[in-house]
Amino acid sequence: THNLPPGLEYLNQLDQIIIHQQVELLEAILGTETSSKYEIKNALGQRVYFAVEENGCFDRKLCSPLRAFTMRIADNAGREVIRVIRPLRCNSCCFPCFLQQLEVQSPPGTIAGYVVQNWDPFLPKFTIQNESKEDVLKIIGPCATCGCFEDVDFEVKALNEMTTIGKISKYWSGFVNNVFTNTANFGIQVPVDLDVRIKAVMIGACFLIDLMFFENSLDGL
Repeated sequence: THNLPPGLEYLNQLDQIIIHQQVELLEAILGTETSSKYEIKNALGQRVYFAVEENGCFDRKLCSPLRAFTMRIADNAGREVIRVIRPLRCNSCCFPCFLQQLEVQSPPGTIAGYVVQNWDPFLPKFTIQNESKEDVLKIIGPCATCGCFEDVDFEVKALNEMTTIGKISKYWSGFVNNVFTNTANFGIQVPVDLDVRIKAVMIGACFLIDLMFFENSLDGL
C-alpha cells in the first residue's frame, strides 16, 4: 500500500462504494440551485470521503447538466485526495466529436485516469482509461434511464463488452425524495482487487452519469 496515492489506501479494501447527495435546505424549500455536496460511504454506511462541487452560479443556472465543474473530494481529516474535472462539452449523440470527457486526479495534480463517452445511437457508453489514456474498462447503460420506480444499472464490463465485472446503480429513493429534493443516491460495485486509481475514476464516472441522466429527472416518475 506504500505505492498508493495518499488518501486512497482505504479504497483498497472496498468492493462497494455508496454516494449520497446532501440536500441544502434552501434548495429543498425554494428550488434554488446550490453547489452539490456528497458523502461517499462504505457498504456499512460509514463516511469515507466527502465531495463538494465547485463552479459558478451562471454555470449551474444556464448550463445545468452540461455544466463544467471541479469536484473536490476530501477524506475525513479534510485532506483533498481526489479531484474530478469536467469541461463544458456536448451532451448529444448528434455531435460525436465533442462528447463528454472527465479527468480524475489523485493526488490533485497527478492524473489517475479518464472517463470518455463513446458515441452510440441507442445506449449510454463510456470508457474508463488509466493515466496513460489506455482503455481499461467499459460502462454500458440501459436504453432508458427513467427507472420506473426501480434502480437503474450501468454495467461495468471488460473491454470486450462481454464480461460484466460490476455496476454503477442509481438507487430509486421514493416519491418524496425524488420530487421534492431530487437527491442522488448511487452505488458502485467493482472487484475488490481493482486498482485504487481506477476505483477513484469510477467515482468520477458516477458523478458524470448523475449529471448527464438524472440531474433534472424525476427518476422514473
